[in-house]
Amino acid sequence: MTSANTTPGLVCAHHHLYSSLARGMPAPKIAPHNFLSVLENIWWKLDAALDHYMIYWSAALGAAEALLSGTTAIIDHHESPNCIEGSLDVIHAACTDIGIRVIPCYGVTDRWNDDGRLQEVKASSPITRGARLGFAETERYLATGKPAMVGVHAAFTCTDETLETASQLSERFQTGVHIHVAEGPDDRGAESRLQKYAKDNWLIVHGVHLREPIAGTIVHNPRSNMNNAVGYARPAQWKNRIALGSDGIDSNMMSEFQLAFVAGRANDISFSPDLAWGWLFNGSQLVPETQNDVVTWNYPHMDSSWHIAYTTSLHVTDVSINNEYVLSEGSLTKVDLGEVRRKAEEQSQRLHHALAMSE
Repeated sequence: MTSANTTPGLVCAHHHLYSSLARGMPAPKIAPHNFLSVLENIWWKLDAALDHYMIYWSAALGAAEALLSGTTAIIDHHESPNCIEGSLDVIHAACTDIGIRVIPCYGVTDRWNDDGRLQEVKASSPITRGARLGFAETERYLATGKPAMVGVHAAFTCTDETLETASQLSERFQTGVHIHVAEGPDDRGAESRLQKYAKDNWLIVHGVHLREPIAGTIVHNPRSNMNNAVGYARPAQWKNRIALGSDGIDSNMMSEFQLAFVAGRANDISFSPDLAWGWLFNGSQLVPETQNDVVTWNYPHMDSSWHIAYTTSLHVTDVSINNEYVLSEGSLTKVDLGEVRRKAEEQSQRLHHALAMSE
C-alpha cells in the first residue's frame, strides 16, 4: 500500500554497473567523433580492463546509489572480456551486500578475436572463444536458479551463430535476452536479424534507429541517448511495453522519468508526463517483487506525474525491501556508504591507471 509520499520500488531496466568507476576518468587521447568511436575509445577499453575487485566495488557503489534514489531492482548488462568467469557472482554478491535486487547478464560479443584484439564482425563468421566463454558464464549462473537473463552486446558485434546460441540458451532456461538494438547508426537494421528469435520476454534496449516492430519490452534510455548524440528514439510510436533504463549513467530513475518527459515534449508538444510515468512503473512488471517494496520520499505528491515532472527537490528518506529497511532516515542500514565510496574510489584509480597504461 502506498500513500501520497510513497511509491513502490523503482526498477532500472537497463544498467551497466561497471560504469560507476568511469567518473573522472581521463579523456581518451583520440577524441570520439561518432558513436562507434565512443565505444571503441572509451567503453570497450574500459570493460577490457576490469577485474573482480573493480567489478565488485563498481556494483556496490551503483547499488548503494540506487537505493538512495528509490531504485530497488537493477537489471544489469555486464561485460568484462578479460575477467568473465565468476563475474556475475561478483555482481550478485555486491548487490546482495547492499540489499538490492539484481538481475544480471553477461553481454556476449564476437568483437574480440581469439588473440584478444578488436575485430570487425561478419554475420557469417564462426563464433569466437570470447563469446563461448560468455555463454559458459551465463549458463553456469543461470543453473544456480538466481534470476538472470541471457546477455548479448548488439547484433552488429555478433555472428549469426552467436545470436542463435543466445536464443537457444534463453529458451532452455525460460528467460529473456537482454540486448542493445539499433542504438546507433552502426546497428541499423538489427531487427531484421533478430525478428525470428525475439520474444515478449526480451529486453530491446534503446531502439533509437528501429525501422520495424520487434517483440519484447523496449527499454528507453533518454539521458544516455542524448549524451551519445544518437538521436531520439520516439518510443511512443511502438505498441511494445516501454520501460526506462539509465544505460549506466546512474540509478536515479525519477531523473530518468523527468528527462523522458522533457525529451518526449521536445519532440511532441502533446506529450504528457502521464505517458513517461507509465514507462517508469512498467519496470515493476519486469521485477514484480518491487511492487511490494515501499519507498518514502520527502515530497507529498508522489502520486502525481504532473507534480513530479516539474519538481527538482525530490529525496528518498526510507526504503523497505521484503519488509526490511535497507535505507532508514537517509542512511543505508547494511553497509557504510563512506566505506563503499572509498573502496570504489580506490578501484577507480586502479582502473584509470590501467587505461592510461594501455594507451
